[in-house]
Amino acid sequence: MAPKTRDEINEGLTAVTKALLLDLPDRPEGTALHRALRNWAFVVPGPAEQDLPDEVREVLAWVAAASRPLADLDDPVVTRSVLDSLRFRLDGSTAAVETLRRKRKVLVNAVQYGIERGLFAENPVTRSRWRPPKAALQVDPRVVINPGQARELLDAVSYVGGYRRARGRRLVGFFAGLYYAGLRPAEAVAVCEADCGLPQRGWGEVVLHRTLPPAGKKWTGTGQAHDVRGLKSRPPGDARMVPLPPQLVAIWRQSLDTFGIADDGRMFFNERGDIVGATTYDRAWHEARRLALPPHLVDTPLAARPYDLRHSALSTWLNGGADPTEVAERAGNTVEVLLSYYAKCLYGRRATVNRIIEKLLREYELSAAAPGY
Repeated sequence: MAPKTRDEINEGLTAVTKALLLDLPDRPEGTALHRALRNWAFVVPGPAEQDLPDEVREVLAWVAAASRPLADLDDPVVTRSVLDSLRFRLDGSTAAVETLRRKRKVLVNAVQYGIERGLFAENPVTRSRWRPPKAALQVDPRVVINPGQARELLDAVSYVGGYRRARGRRLVGFFAGLYYAGLRPAEAVAVCEADCGLPQRGWGEVVLHRTLPPAGKKWTGTGQAHDVRGLKSRPPGDARMVPLPPQLVAIWRQSLDTFGIADDGRMFFNERGDIVGATTYDRAWHEARRLALPPHLVDTPLAARPYDLRHSALSTWLNGGADPTEVAERAGNTVEVLLSYYAKCLYGRRATVNRIIEKLLREYELSAAAPGY
C-alpha cells in the first residue's frame, strides 16, 4: 500500500485499540500509550522483530493484558462505543468527518479480515445502525481568494524569513504553481525544469508525471520522508500537460534565475537542496497570511491552507467561463468531481453580481417610469 495509506491505517488501528481497552490498574499515561501504539505496535517490522525500549515494552504488555476479546465486538453496545470514540481527536476536540469515516473504514476492513480467519460470522460494525455523518461534498466558498488577493499573498510570501536564507522567496514559485496552474502541493514540489516549457513571452506548459507526497520515514520503506508516486487517480506512468499562464511563467523563470535547480532537477527546494516539506510551506504560508490580509480576514477561513490556492484557481477558471471539461483535464479531475467540489463563487463575487442585478432592476424601473411606457 501507499505509505500515506499505511500511516492512515496505523492511525485507525491505534484509535480502535485504545477504545477497546479494559480499565485495568496501572494504565499508562495517555501520551505514552498513544506513542507506543502509533510508533511501535502497528508498524512494519512489528514489535516482535524490533528492539523495543523498556518503557515501550511495558506499555505494550499492559495493552496485551487490557485488550478485550474480539468476541466483545458482537455486543452492539461495545461496537457503538468504539465507533463513538472515533469522533474525537487525541486532544479531545471533534475529528473531521473524513477522518472519522477513514477510521471506521479501517475498523470495518480489520473485522472483515477476522471474518476470513473464521473469528466472526458477520461484520458487527456494518451490522450496527451507527452511521458516520456525511462528508462535505463542496469546497467552502469562504476559503476562495480572488486574483488581487492572490497577488498580495504571493508578494507577502517573498517577505517571509530573512533575505539571505530566502525561506519565503524560494517558495513563491511553489505557491504560484498552486494558484496559477491549479497544481496539488505534491505535484508542485516534484516539478522539474526539464518538464517545463517557459518561453520569454506568452503561455508555457508543464508535463506532470510524478508526485512527492509527504508520508514520514517509517512509512515509505526507503528512509525518506516523501514517497515517489504517479499522478493521483491515474494509471502508473500516465502524464498530464498543464498550460501555464504568462504570470506564472514569469515567476518560474525568475525563480530559476535566482535559485537554479536542485541536483535532481527540481525547481523548488529548501536551502539544503532537499524536498520542501509540508511543515515548511505550511508555516511560511501562515506567516504570509498575517502579512498580507487585513486584520478582519486573518482569523477567517480565507486561503487558510496552501491547498486553498488550488481551490481558488479552479473556482476562478470556472467563474471566468472556462469550459469545465478543459478545466477538469488541467486539474486532473473528472468533470463530475470538478463541478461538485469547485464550482464556487470567488471572494467578493457576490457583491459584483449584486451590482449587476441592481443595475438591471434600476434600468427596468426607469423604463417603466418613462412617458409612453
